[in-house]
Amino acid sequence: MQILIQLVFSGIALGMIYAVIAFGYQLTFATSDTLNFGQGEALMLGALVGLSCVGLGINYWLMIPLVCLFGAAQGALVERIGVRPAIKIKSEFGWIMSTIALGIIFKNVAENVWGRDDLRFPSPLPEAPLHFLGANILPMEILVVVGALLMMLSVEIFNRRSIYGKAVVATFNDRDAAKLMGINTSLVITFSYALSSITAAVAGVLIAPLTLTGATMGSVLGLKAFAVAIIGGLTSGLGIIVGGIILGVAETTTGFYISTGYKDVPGLVLLLIVLALKPAGLFGKNAIKKV
Repeated sequence: MQILIQLVFSGIALGMIYAVIAFGYQLTFATSDTLNFGQGEALMLGALVGLSCVGLGINYWLMIPLVCLFGAAQGALVERIGVRPAIKIKSEFGWIMSTIALGIIFKNVAENVWGRDDLRFPSPLPEAPLHFLGANILPMEILVVVGALLMMLSVEIFNRRSIYGKAVVATFNDRDAAKLMGINTSLVITFSYALSSITAAVAGVLIAPLTLTGATMGSVLGLKAFAVAIIGGLTSGLGIIVGGIILGVAETTTGFYISTGYKDVPGLVLLLIVLALKPAGLFGKNAIKKV
Protein backbone atom coordinates (compact mmCIF):
# COMPACT_ATOMS: atom_id res chain seq x y z
CA MET A 1 0.00 0.00 0.00
CA GLN A 2 2.86 2.35 0.83
CA ILE A 3 4.39 1.70 -2.56
CA LEU A 4 1.10 2.53 -4.28
CA ILE A 5 0.82 5.80 -2.36
CA GLN A 6 4.39 6.59 -3.36
CA LEU A 7 3.61 5.91 -7.01
CA VAL A 8 0.44 8.02 -6.88
CA PHE A 9 2.26 11.02 -5.41
CA SER A 10 5.03 10.74 -7.99
CA GLY A 11 2.41 10.37 -10.73
CA ILE A 12 0.57 13.49 -9.59
CA ALA A 13 3.79 15.53 -9.70
CA LEU A 14 4.56 14.21 -13.19
CA GLY A 15 0.97 14.74 -14.32
CA MET A 16 0.97 18.36 -13.21
CA ILE A 17 3.99 19.03 -15.42
CA TYR A 18 2.06 17.54 -18.32
CA ALA A 19 -0.92 19.68 -17.35
CA VAL A 20 1.08 22.94 -17.35
CA ILE A 21 2.46 22.24 -20.82
CA ALA A 22 -1.01 21.21 -22.02
CA PHE A 23 -2.35 24.44 -20.53
CA GLY A 24 -0.04 26.25 -22.93
CA TYR A 25 -1.66 24.40 -25.83
CA GLN A 26 -5.03 25.54 -24.53
CA LEU A 27 -3.95 29.19 -24.35
CA THR A 28 -3.02 29.40 -28.02
CA PHE A 29 -5.93 27.27 -29.21
CA ALA A 30 -8.35 29.55 -27.38
CA THR A 31 -7.30 32.70 -29.24
CA SER A 32 -6.22 31.47 -32.65
CA ASP A 33 -7.37 27.84 -33.11
CA THR A 34 -3.69 26.96 -33.51
CA LEU A 35 -1.22 24.98 -31.40
CA ASN A 36 2.50 25.38 -30.84
CA PHE A 37 3.94 21.95 -31.54
CA GLY A 38 7.29 23.24 -30.32
CA GLN A 39 5.92 23.62 -26.79
CA GLY A 40 8.22 20.90 -25.48
CA GLU A 41 11.22 22.81 -26.82
CA ALA A 42 10.01 25.93 -24.96
CA LEU A 43 10.19 23.87 -21.77
CA MET A 44 13.65 22.61 -22.68
CA LEU A 45 14.98 26.10 -23.43
CA GLY A 46 13.53 27.43 -20.20
CA ALA A 47 15.31 24.72 -18.23
CA LEU A 48 18.65 25.29 -19.98
CA VAL A 49 18.47 29.08 -19.68
CA GLY A 50 17.60 28.66 -16.01
CA LEU A 51 20.56 26.32 -15.56
CA SER A 52 22.87 28.89 -17.16
CA CYS A 53 21.53 31.60 -14.85
CA VAL A 54 22.09 29.41 -11.79
CA GLY A 55 25.60 28.65 -13.09
CA LEU A 56 26.29 32.39 -13.16
CA GLY A 57 25.44 32.59 -9.48
CA ILE A 58 21.88 33.88 -9.79
CA ASN A 59 19.56 32.63 -7.05
CA TYR A 60 16.99 30.04 -8.22
CA TRP A 61 14.02 32.21 -7.22
CA LEU A 62 15.49 35.33 -8.87
CA MET A 63 16.21 33.27 -11.97
CA ILE A 64 12.53 32.43 -12.56
CA PRO A 65 11.51 36.00 -13.67
CA LEU A 66 14.43 35.99 -16.14
CA VAL A 67 13.24 32.66 -17.54
CA CYS A 68 9.74 34.14 -17.86
CA LEU A 69 11.11 37.04 -19.92
CA PHE A 70 13.01 34.61 -22.13
CA GLY A 71 9.92 32.42 -22.53
CA ALA A 72 7.78 35.41 -23.50
CA ALA A 73 10.28 36.48 -26.17
CA GLN A 74 10.59 32.94 -27.51
CA GLY A 75 6.81 32.46 -27.69
CA ALA A 76 6.27 35.82 -29.39
CA LEU A 77 8.96 34.91 -31.94
CA VAL A 78 7.23 31.62 -32.74
CA GLU A 79 3.92 33.39 -33.27
CA ARG A 80 5.44 36.15 -35.37
CA ILE A 81 7.40 34.04 -37.85
CA GLY A 82 5.67 30.68 -37.62
CA VAL A 83 1.97 31.26 -36.98
CA ARG A 84 0.97 34.75 -38.09
CA PRO A 85 1.84 34.22 -41.79
CA ALA A 86 -0.27 31.04 -41.84
CA ILE A 87 -3.20 32.82 -40.19
CA LYS A 88 -2.87 35.73 -42.61
CA ILE A 89 -3.22 33.52 -45.69
CA LYS A 90 -5.81 31.34 -43.89
CA SER A 91 -3.65 28.23 -44.21
CA GLU A 92 -5.12 25.35 -42.22
CA PHE A 93 -1.88 23.41 -41.88
CA GLY A 94 0.94 25.90 -42.44
CA TRP A 95 1.24 26.69 -38.72
CA ILE A 96 1.63 22.98 -37.93
CA MET A 97 4.74 22.58 -40.05
CA SER A 98 6.08 25.99 -39.03
CA THR A 99 5.90 25.31 -35.29
CA ILE A 100 7.36 21.82 -35.73
CA ALA A 101 10.21 23.26 -37.83
CA LEU A 102 10.93 25.96 -35.26
CA GLY A 103 10.94 23.33 -32.52
CA ILE A 104 13.60 21.35 -34.42
CA ILE A 105 15.64 24.53 -34.94
CA PHE A 106 15.48 25.39 -31.22
CA LYS A 107 16.59 21.86 -30.37
CA ASN A 108 19.57 22.06 -32.71
CA VAL A 109 20.53 25.47 -31.33
CA ALA A 110 20.37 24.06 -27.78
CA GLU A 111 22.61 21.14 -28.76
CA ASN A 112 25.22 23.52 -30.15
CA VAL A 113 25.07 25.97 -27.22
CA TRP A 114 24.73 23.59 -24.26
CA GLY A 115 25.96 20.35 -25.83
CA ARG A 116 24.31 16.97 -26.29
CA ASP A 117 24.99 15.63 -22.81
CA ASP A 118 22.36 15.76 -20.07
CA LEU A 119 23.21 18.15 -17.24
CA ARG A 120 22.28 18.15 -13.57
CA PHE A 121 20.14 21.04 -12.35
CA PRO A 122 20.82 21.84 -8.66
CA SER A 123 17.73 21.66 -6.46
CA PRO A 124 16.78 24.84 -4.55
CA LEU A 125 15.11 22.73 -1.85
CA PRO A 126 16.49 20.03 0.45
CA GLU A 127 16.79 16.69 -1.30
CA ALA A 128 15.89 14.69 1.81
CA PRO A 129 12.39 13.20 1.30
CA LEU A 130 9.42 14.01 3.50
CA HIS A 131 7.39 11.15 4.98
CA PHE A 132 3.63 11.15 4.46
CA LEU A 133 1.31 8.14 4.85
CA GLY A 134 4.34 5.90 4.67
CA ALA A 135 5.51 7.36 1.35
CA ASN A 136 8.62 9.41 0.66
CA ILE A 137 7.88 12.68 -1.09
CA LEU A 138 10.59 14.99 -2.38
CA PRO A 139 10.11 18.70 -1.55
CA MET A 140 10.61 19.50 -5.26
CA GLU A 141 7.65 17.26 -6.13
CA ILE A 142 5.49 19.34 -3.81
CA LEU A 143 6.86 22.52 -5.41
CA VAL A 144 6.02 21.16 -8.86
CA VAL A 145 2.38 20.53 -7.92
CA VAL A 146 1.94 23.84 -6.07
CA GLY A 147 3.78 25.83 -8.76
CA ALA A 148 1.75 24.27 -11.57
CA LEU A 149 -1.55 24.99 -9.84
CA LEU A 150 -0.52 28.57 -9.02
CA MET A 151 0.47 29.25 -12.63
CA MET A 152 -2.81 28.01 -14.04
CA LEU A 153 -4.82 29.78 -11.34
CA SER A 154 -2.97 33.05 -11.98
CA VAL A 155 -3.78 32.90 -15.70
CA GLU A 156 -7.44 32.18 -14.96
CA ILE A 157 -7.64 35.13 -12.55
CA PHE A 158 -5.91 37.34 -15.12
CA ASN A 159 -8.42 36.34 -17.80
CA ARG A 160 -11.42 36.95 -15.55
CA ARG A 161 -10.37 40.07 -13.65
CA SER A 162 -8.17 42.23 -15.90
CA ILE A 163 -9.18 44.25 -18.94
CA TYR A 164 -6.43 42.59 -20.97
CA GLY A 165 -7.60 39.16 -19.88
CA LYS A 166 -11.11 40.02 -20.98
CA ALA A 167 -9.70 40.90 -24.40
CA VAL A 168 -8.26 37.40 -24.52
CA VAL A 169 -11.63 35.90 -23.57
CA ALA A 170 -13.39 38.06 -26.18
CA THR A 171 -10.97 36.88 -28.85
CA PHE A 172 -11.64 33.32 -27.79
CA ASN A 173 -15.42 33.73 -27.98
CA ASP A 174 -15.52 35.47 -31.38
CA ARG A 175 -12.34 36.74 -33.02
CA ASP A 176 -14.12 38.71 -35.75
CA ALA A 177 -16.51 40.40 -33.30
CA ALA A 178 -13.60 41.24 -31.00
CA LYS A 179 -11.79 42.88 -33.89
CA LEU A 180 -14.88 44.95 -34.72
CA MET A 181 -15.00 46.10 -31.09
CA GLY A 182 -11.52 47.56 -31.45
CA ILE A 183 -9.50 44.73 -29.88
CA ASN A 184 -6.14 44.14 -31.49
CA THR A 185 -6.62 40.42 -31.99
CA SER A 186 -3.18 39.98 -33.58
CA LEU A 187 -1.60 41.34 -30.41
CA VAL A 188 -3.83 39.11 -28.28
CA ILE A 189 -2.70 36.05 -30.23
CA THR A 190 0.95 37.08 -29.82
CA PHE A 191 0.33 37.52 -26.10
CA SER A 192 -1.24 34.06 -25.85
CA TYR A 193 1.83 32.49 -27.47
CA ALA A 194 4.13 34.43 -25.16
CA LEU A 195 2.10 33.33 -22.12
CA SER A 196 2.07 29.76 -23.40
CA SER A 197 5.85 29.68 -23.64
CA ILE A 198 6.20 31.31 -20.21
CA THR A 199 4.22 28.49 -18.60
CA ALA A 200 6.33 25.90 -20.44
CA ALA A 201 9.62 27.60 -19.52
CA VAL A 202 8.66 27.80 -15.84
CA ALA A 203 7.60 24.16 -15.97
CA GLY A 204 11.07 23.44 -17.28
CA VAL A 205 12.85 24.96 -14.27
CA LEU A 206 10.39 23.22 -11.94
CA ILE A 207 10.95 19.75 -13.33
CA ALA A 208 14.67 20.13 -14.11
CA PRO A 209 15.88 19.45 -10.53
CA LEU A 210 13.95 16.16 -10.59
CA THR A 211 15.41 15.01 -13.89
CA LEU A 212 18.43 15.63 -16.05
CA THR A 213 18.43 18.75 -18.21
CA GLY A 214 19.30 18.53 -21.89
CA ALA A 215 18.34 19.40 -25.45
CA THR A 216 16.15 16.30 -25.82
CA MET A 217 14.17 16.63 -22.58
CA GLY A 218 11.25 18.53 -24.12
CA SER A 219 10.31 16.34 -27.08
CA VAL A 220 8.61 13.52 -25.18
CA LEU A 221 7.12 15.88 -22.57
CA GLY A 222 5.56 18.04 -25.29
CA LEU A 223 4.05 15.01 -27.02
CA LYS A 224 2.59 13.62 -23.80
CA ALA A 225 1.24 17.03 -22.86
CA PHE A 226 -0.54 17.15 -26.20
CA ALA A 227 -2.11 13.79 -25.38
CA VAL A 228 -3.23 15.25 -22.03
CA ALA A 229 -4.77 18.24 -23.80
CA ILE A 230 -6.75 15.94 -26.09
CA ILE A 231 -7.79 13.59 -23.28
CA GLY A 232 -8.93 16.37 -20.95
CA GLY A 233 -10.29 18.68 -23.63
CA LEU A 234 -8.65 21.71 -25.23
CA THR A 235 -11.42 23.97 -23.93
CA SER A 236 -11.35 22.85 -20.30
CA GLY A 237 -8.79 23.85 -17.68
CA LEU A 238 -10.18 21.30 -15.23
CA GLY A 239 -10.03 18.61 -17.91
CA ILE A 240 -6.35 19.31 -18.51
CA ILE A 241 -5.55 18.95 -14.80
CA VAL A 242 -7.54 15.71 -14.54
CA GLY A 243 -6.03 14.38 -17.78
CA GLY A 244 -2.51 15.17 -16.58
CA ILE A 245 -3.02 13.40 -13.25
CA ILE A 246 -4.57 10.36 -14.96
CA LEU A 247 -1.66 10.06 -17.38
CA GLY A 248 0.99 10.68 -14.73
CA VAL A 249 -0.39 8.10 -12.30
CA ALA A 250 -0.95 5.59 -15.11
CA GLU A 251 2.68 5.90 -16.17
CA THR A 252 4.21 5.52 -12.70
CA THR A 253 2.02 2.56 -11.72
CA THR A 254 2.47 0.77 -15.05
CA GLY A 255 6.22 1.32 -14.96
CA PHE A 256 6.45 -0.26 -11.50
CA TYR A 257 3.89 -3.07 -11.62
CA ILE A 258 4.36 -4.16 -15.24
CA SER A 259 7.50 -2.78 -16.90
CA THR A 260 9.08 0.57 -17.62
CA GLY A 261 9.01 -0.47 -21.26
CA TYR A 262 5.20 -0.28 -21.17
CA LYS A 263 4.75 2.90 -19.11
CA ASP A 264 3.80 4.94 -22.18
CA VAL A 265 1.14 2.48 -23.31
CA PRO A 266 -1.77 3.37 -20.94
CA GLY A 267 -1.75 7.03 -21.95
CA LEU A 268 -1.78 6.20 -25.65
CA VAL A 269 -4.55 3.63 -25.17
CA LEU A 270 -6.59 6.17 -23.22
CA LEU A 271 -6.00 8.74 -25.96
CA LEU A 272 -7.32 6.34 -28.60
CA ILE A 273 -10.37 5.52 -26.49
CA VAL A 274 -11.18 9.19 -25.86
CA LEU A 275 -10.77 10.07 -29.53
CA ALA A 276 -13.12 7.23 -30.46
CA LEU A 277 -15.82 7.90 -27.85
CA LYS A 278 -15.52 11.61 -27.02
CA PRO A 279 -13.39 13.49 -29.57
CA ALA A 280 -13.77 16.81 -27.71
CA GLY A 281 -12.11 15.32 -24.62
CA LEU A 282 -13.45 14.17 -21.26
CA PHE A 283 -14.39 17.71 -20.23
CA GLY A 284 -14.35 19.43 -23.62
CA LYS A 285 -17.33 20.86 -25.43
CA ASN A 286 -18.17 20.28 -29.05
CA ALA A 287 -18.10 23.47 -31.07
CA ILE A 288 -21.41 24.40 -32.68
CA LYS A 289 -21.19 26.38 -35.90
CA LYS A 290 -24.17 28.14 -37.43
CA VAL A 291 -24.28 28.02 -41.20
